[in-house]
Amino acid sequence: MKQWMLAAILILSGASMVGCQNNKAKQTESEVKTETSAQPEVQMGDPLTAVDDYLVNEIGKDYSQGKVCIPYAYVVSIDQSNPNDILVWGDFWVFNYDISGDTLKTVSGGNHPGLMHLRKVETGFEVTSFDAVADGADNLPSAQRIFGDKFNSFQEINGNAEKREDLRRHFTADYAKAHNLSATMLQDYGWPAVELPR
Repeated sequence: MKQWMLAAILILSGASMVGCQNNKAKQTESEVKTETSAQPEVQMGDPLTAVDDYLVNEIGKDYSQGKVCIPYAYVVSIDQSNPNDILVWGDFWVFNYDISGDTLKTVSGGNHPGLMHLRKVETGFEVTSFDAVADGADNLPSAQRIFGDKFNSFQEINGNAEKREDLRRHFTADYAKAHNLSATMLQDYGWPAVELPR
C-alpha cells in the first residue's frame, strides 16, 4: 500500500460540526471515522475539531463570507506525543458557500498548507500557532522545510486535484446532511454544478 493513500484521507470533522457561525452538530459514528478498502481505519479526535475551528474562525473569516463555511483538512501526519505541542501537518482548505435552492454555490475559499501546533486544554484542544507554507517564490522551500521527511506525502495530496475534489464532494454531502441543508449540488464559479453523493 502506498504511503500517500493513508495520507490522502480527507479528515473533515468540521464538515459535520463547523459552520460560518461555528454551529456544532453531534457526530455520528460514520462521521467519526473514514474508511476505504485500500487503507486501515483512521480515527478522528478532538485535535482535528480544533483544526476545523481554526480554519473556519481564523482563516475563513478573511474570505468573502457566505451562508456556510466548510473546512477541509487533508492530514499528512499527526504527532500527539507532546500534549502541549500536538503537531498536525496537512493540506488545509476552507470554502464559503451561499445556498441557492438545491445548490451550494462557492463564494470564496482557498488552500493553506502547513503545520498546526495544538495543545490540550480543559475544554479539549486549541490551535496555538500555524506554520503556513509561503506563497510565490518561497512556496517550495517553505513547504520542504515545514513538511521535512513528509514532503513527498504532502506533494501527492496537494497535487492530486481529482482525488481532492472527489473527497470534497463526499464530505460536503456529509455536511449538508448533518445540517439538514436542502443542497444536493455543488457549484464553483464558472463551472457547471455537480451532484453531491447521496
